[in-house]
Amino acid sequence: MNQQFDIAYFSAEIGISSSLPTYSGGLGVLAGDHIKASGDIGLNMVAITLLYREGYFKQRIDEDGIQTETYPRFDPHPLLKKLDVKFTLRLRERDVWIQAYQFDYVGHGGHIIPIYFLDTDVEENFEDDRLITLRLYSGDKDHRILQEAILGFGGTKLLDELGQKEIKTYHMNEGHCSFLVLNLLEKFNGDTEKVKSLCHFTTHTPVAAGHDHFAESRVKKLLHGLIPENLDLPSLVQNSRLHMTELGLYFSRSANGVSELHGQVAQTQFPWANIGYITNGVHHSYWMGSPFKRVFDTYLPEWRANPTVLMNVDDIPDDIIWNAHMERKRFLLGYANSQVTKALDGDTLTIGFARRAATYKRAQLLFYDIDRLASIGEGKLQIIYSGKAHPNDKEGKELIRQIVDKSKTMFGTVKIGFLENYNMWLGRMITSGVDVWLNTPLRPNEASGTSGMKATLNGVPNLSVLDGWWAEGCDDGNNGWAVGDPEHPHDDNDANHLYSVLENQVIPTFYNHKSDWVSMMKASIKTGVNFTAHRMIEEYNHKYYKVK
Repeated sequence: MNQQFDIAYFSAEIGISSSLPTYSGGLGVLAGDHIKASGDIGLNMVAITLLYREGYFKQRIDEDGIQTETYPRFDPHPLLKKLDVKFTLRLRERDVWIQAYQFDYVGHGGHIIPIYFLDTDVEENFEDDRLITLRLYSGDKDHRILQEAILGFGGTKLLDELGQKEIKTYHMNEGHCSFLVLNLLEKFNGDTEKVKSLCHFTTHTPVAAGHDHFAESRVKKLLHGLIPENLDLPSLVQNSRLHMTELGLYFSRSANGVSELHGQVAQTQFPWANIGYITNGVHHSYWMGSPFKRVFDTYLPEWRANPTVLMNVDDIPDDIIWNAHMERKRFLLGYANSQVTKALDGDTLTIGFARRAATYKRAQLLFYDIDRLASIGEGKLQIIYSGKAHPNDKEGKELIRQIVDKSKTMFGTVKIGFLENYNMWLGRMITSGVDVWLNTPLRPNEASGTSGMKATLNGVPNLSVLDGWWAEGCDDGNNGWAVGDPEHPHDDNDANHLYSVLENQVIPTFYNHKSDWVSMMKASIKTGVNFTAHRMIEEYNHKYYKVK
């Protein structure tokens, strides 16, 4: 390889499209949008991730709401190029072979960003070693240590194999990548300041349990000779545990959270680090529904290359905006009805809630008082849910079961459909096809919440707790609605406020004031301009990459 890259972007998962099942949720999809926007603006970047031949799981939900998982095998050869690059890493007291694959993402102007996928399913490996990269977020902590070693140590070794000598920024997307700093530390003969000068770290996790940490003894047993002595990290010193976020932060020149509020939370979590923030953004042209793409191509033809021109959406006639939305809504409801036979109706106000089934996201908050919900919504509301629970997350699976159960309880009053196997394809369909986007996390546990950004770019007003990005983007009553008291979050108060806003603002506006509703749609699109990946990448470059 002749080209020398300025930026090496590392992420345990990268979601480019549904046909590449190397992602599970928001982190990976955000990483994909990061790469797409970097390609659009021409950043000199290369990306590193793992190749999961059984990807994340395929979800099935039975009539009782029970989630089961299957793992269809992904054949990389039609989409990925197998490189003539294969090397070893010493793990578990033996050499493990790593094969590299390449996928070239082509940006809007033709600029290419190569994404390298690392795979241990190699004939020379022992069977146990071939399974290391098989599945995303599977196995026990030992398995996670090995996967993260492949990503961090293996990823930097790959760049050396490819002759990459000019990397100016190693960008770690979460602590899964942090082993890379130890490889750099060895490469530069223990020069801590040199390593720090090359690294940037992004954290997405306000919940303490979401940060990987491993017993020092286990790490050293599995990764012989790769872990230096006397690492001065708080968790190592205090309780002999290697905290991966601490590791990445300690050896980075700069770090950021992914919204203003999350930056504050992260700084509190790690007070010894200097953590700023860059609010996430989404790739505007990927997440836009087809009808709106056609409208914008006609009225605002520069929007793909420059999303700021969408600020002129007021120049587009209201009926054109409304008809484009209704076309997409009918597409979504047609698919939903084919899956769940709920007789969802195009004239009924449709609320969407689709994201990972984690308890802090409070998917069940809307059902806090089902009698009141029935009174407010009978004949006026229908709801589409979607989302996966991690296979080992019993509470998340129970959430899904409860939603399906409530859909039966409310039969005849409020139609509720749960669409299985949430992925990028389905996510785009839902965020672009519903009338309102609902998000009810327990503040401040939602670091950013990019699904709401995708909705707003499609003219879908948000109905959301003031957490993550919505704390910055909400103009209450103009581009959507705020839910709850941000200073005193509580299920009871947040649910009652949600019902009040639905009854007194959302439903009357939708049914009785169509022109006001379309104005809100246009205001949502203009808000979305500030939350594109295009803006996000320009901000990363200005603040952290500093590449001309």
